[in-house]
Amino acid sequence: MFKTRKEIVFVILAGIFITNAVVAELIGGKLIQIGPFVMSIGILPWPVVFLTTDLINEYFGEKGVKKLSFITACLIAYAFLILFMAIIIPAAKGISPVNDDQFKAVFGQSMWIIVGSLIAFMISQLIDVSVFWFFKNRTGDKKIWLRTTGSTVISQLFDSFIVLGIAFWLPGKINFETFLSSAIVGYTFKLSIAILLTPLIYAGHHLIKKYLDEDLSNKE
Repeated sequence: MFKTRKEIVFVILAGIFITNAVVAELIGGKLIQIGPFVMSIGILPWPVVFLTTDLINEYFGEKGVKKLSFITACLIAYAFLILFMAIIIPAAKGISPVNDDQFKAVFGQSMWIIVGSLIAFMISQLIDVSVFWFFKNRTGDKKIWLRTTGSTVISQLFDSFIVLGIAFWLPGKINFETFLSSAIVGYTFKLSIAILLTPLIYAGHHLIKKYLDEDLSNKE
């Protein structure tokens, strides 16, 4: 079914990327509190998105990441559409273990959250790929940590403020102080995780390169 190992790698990375991005958007409506700080639970799958974005950038280029980001945004919108249909179709009374109110309470995210999530996702991804290639074009294959961490530092600054601003602050669900502190906490968390993931970036880079090099050796 797959002609080359590179195609297999892309499908695996794309699958991981899309799954975590969609899940992050679906659970993003829940806010959690860590000490005095509040942030979205949707932040949890994003470190995996960072990791796969950087690896796709590395091996499939700027166009590969942009195309995958647009596809993922469409799939996120599709997931929200299916959820909307599932919400408006009434549950079987006395039979369904989950009633309409319970289902809506979990999956009935407001239009603000959906719009905020999609806008933040696309802007942060486009910024991420641009910054990544800005550094890569100047460092070549060296300093992987610089382009991976640098792209995350800048892109997630926008993501953290955009999604919370549109989804929670603009509709008046949280005040400006909570919005500001939540965005800063979320950004700090993402940045910390991105730094901690640096060894995994190098490990993933090494394994993929070795896997693809073996494919080239077998063809020679």
